[in-house]
Amino acid sequence: PLVFSSHPAVTSPCKILKCNSEFWAATSGSHHLGAEEAPEFCTALRAYAHCTRRTARTCRGDLAYHSAVHGIDDLMVQHNCSKDGPTSQPRLRTLPPGDSQERSDSPEICHYEKSFHKHSAAPNYTHCGLFGDPHLRTFTDTFQTCKVQGAWPLIDNNYLNVQVTNTPVLPGSSATATSKLTIIFKSFQECVDQKVYQAEMDELPAAFVDGSKNGGDKHGANSLKITEKVSGQHIEIQAKYIGTTIVVRQVGRYLTFAVRMPEEVVNAVEDRDSQGLYLCLRGCPLNQQIDFQTIRSAQATEGRARRKGPSLPAPPEAFTYETATAKCREKLPVEDLYFQSCVFDLLTTGDVNFMLAAYYAFEDVKMLHSNKDKLHLYERTRDLTPGNTAPTGTHPTLWVALLCLCWLCLL
Repeated sequence: PLVFSSHPAVTSPCKILKCNSEFWAATSGSHHLGAEEAPEFCTALRAYAHCTRRTARTCRGDLAYHSAVHGIDDLMVQHNCSKDGPTSQPRLRTLPPGDSQERSDSPEICHYEKSFHKHSAAPNYTHCGLFGDPHLRTFTDTFQTCKVQGAWPLIDNNYLNVQVTNTPVLPGSSATATSKLTIIFKSFQECVDQKVYQAEMDELPAAFVDGSKNGGDKHGANSLKITEKVSGQHIEIQAKYIGTTIVVRQVGRYLTFAVRMPEEVVNAVEDRDSQGLYLCLRGCPLNQQIDFQTIRSAQATEGRARRKGPSLPAPPEAFTYETATAKCREKLPVEDLYFQSCVFDLLTTGDVNFMLAAYYAFEDVKMLHSNKDKLHLYERTRDLTPGNTAPTGTHPTLWVALLCLCWLCLL
């Protein structure tokens, strides 16, 4: 049955991920079932088959769907299950008293600040976020707008992997947004088992793919927890054993991602020189970056977005530069890069939800960033060194004027 979760669905209309999660939630630990409990397993299996049939039309070309269908047939034979019978909806397993998933006395090793830094200075926390079309803020506070269509790794270290899939917002357009997110928390000492979280458009679960909401059966399971803040719109994952907080939102049709992570965990890679892509750490490749500020100037004069590359269909005309600016100012009064991203996205997509995505991305920065003087970013960072941003509250035009004045004084 492991094959059911090893090939997550790629196309968003296919709901095989939901079918998989419901089945795993209903049968967690079922490999230990005795003969007298087999009927319950068969009921869950028939419900699983019923779920896959409901999504068959939209999953026709999905590998995970076909794997599930064949797997169900095999399990039906192995457990001598009849295809006819009750198909009541799967229910979450109720935990017996004293189950390790309910314990709160986690070992000290499962609390990052208590274990890793018991006799040293407090850890230095960093932040990474991805939102909109898509805009990336890296752990070094660089800010980039990227194409990155398809699957890309956001984080890849010794403790967890995060991968996003970005799909075109409009047919024939190079504008993309995050339609799918996969987070793998690796097994860690006596704290947590390996856990996988998956979200996609119109599917923001409040549980891992196996139906659980914490780190499993180990003694420190509660050092990894999922909390649903707003149903179907906002979840938060606390991984205390690595001092990490992750926020995932669905805004409109697309997903946003934000993380707060200790610098020590960020850099915990086996071989950093050969690490390859790791967008939150290294940023987007140069050939995937878009200088949206240059494009924004064209938007201001022409009233619509023009992007580099081959000729593309004109973007929606729902917003002019002036109306997009006014709309973004409702939620983002400071004209920083979050504001500029908002204007860019409204002109490119015509979807007001991208304004909300920029707003919530900045709200997550306020909650997760450890340096309150670096909340706002103003400078384009494609050609700058990491972290080279304008000071908070200072517009870059003022700095240019001051530099020119100093140069004239020297003459």
